[in-house]
Amino acid sequence: MYRGASSLSLDNKGRMFMPTRYRQSLLDECDGKLVLTVDRDRCLLLYPFPAWEAVERQLNGLSGIDRRVRRLQRLMIGYACELDMDGNGRILLPQHLRKYANMEKHIMLIGQGNKFELWDEETWNKQQEIWLAEEDEDEEVSDELKSLRL
Repeated sequence: MYRGASSLSLDNKGRMFMPTRYRQSLLDECDGKLVLTVDRDRCLLLYPFPAWEAVERQLNGLSGIDRRVRRLQRLMIGYACELDMDGNGRILLPQHLRKYANMEKHIMLIGQGNKFELWDEETWNKQQEIWLAEEDEDEEVSDELKSLRL
C-alpha cells in the first residue's frame, strides 16, 4: 500500500526521484516497471505495472456505448505510458504528460493505496483549499461515507 505525501522536484530532463521508502517495494512488486497516465483532475496517475493491468482490464471490460466510458477509456488508456525506474530510483515523466498536468519543477507525489497521484505542487495546494472549503458546505453525506469509521 502506497500512502503519504512527498514534495519532489523534477530535474531539467523531467525526471523525478522516487522516494526511498517506496523503491524496494516497487522493485519487489513490479521490477520497477510502472505505467503513467492522466486523471480527469489534471494530475497524473502512476501505477505499478500489475496494478495498471487490473485497471486496464476493468476499463476495457466496460461498454463503449456509454459516451462517458469512451471518454474515460480514451484518456486513461490513450495516454498510458510504460516507464522504468532506473538504478538510481529515477523516473522520466514524458513531456506531454507533464504539460497535461502543468508540471514544471515542484511536484507532489501522493500515495493512494495501489497507485500514486502526481500533482503540480501549486495546483495541489490550491486544490486542497478547494476541497476543504467544499467540506464546509451543507451537503448530503452519501451512505458510503456515513458507513466509514475513522
